[in-house]
Amino acid sequence: MKTFTDNAGRSWTVEVNVSAIKRARTLAGVDLLEGLDGSFIERFSRDPILLVDALYAVCKPQADERSVTDEEFGRAMAGDAIDHATQALLEELVSFSPSPRDRRALGQVLATTRRVMEKARDLIDARLESGAIEEAADRALAQAAAELEALPGGTPGALPGVPTGSSGSAPESSASIPATSPCGSSS
Repeated sequence: MKTFTDNAGRSWTVEVNVSAIKRARTLAGVDLLEGLDGSFIERFSRDPILLVDALYAVCKPQADERSVTDEEFGRAMAGDAIDHATQALLEELVSFSPSPRDRRALGQVLATTRRVMEKARDLIDARLESGAIEEAADRALAQAAAELEALPGGTPGALPGVPTGSSGSAPESSASIPATSPCGSSS
């Protein structure tokens, strides 16, 4: 059985069995068996709230012994605790699979997914460090500002701090903007 420690310093043992799966269905509305095709890896990675709800249901007997409520359990789950709990739950789900071939295949899917996710994180880190993402964002914002300026009645320099691509555009003064009455007509 896998364990994780929450941010309150409590250690939890993740034990996936039929009772835990029933609790997850009843308490969290999550059918852990549906994830045996590997879809839970992505689902839990993208939805930590769903993960924590499922974890609480799986760990509920321990939570009851410790008088830890659902709210207290969730309050102690953030950052590394979620990452470690995700790994613990996914590895226990793999171990729960009744077929040795399925366990082996699911274990490979889990390991491959982790490697791919690490590569994606490395790629993002490299792009952030190179400034490529910021440059792309600046280009996109400059294009959006240029498109806003091109609209009838567009406001030059509508996006503060974003290069507009046009020369010397300055925002219109308030004197050149027609006043609007509360009912929408110009004065």
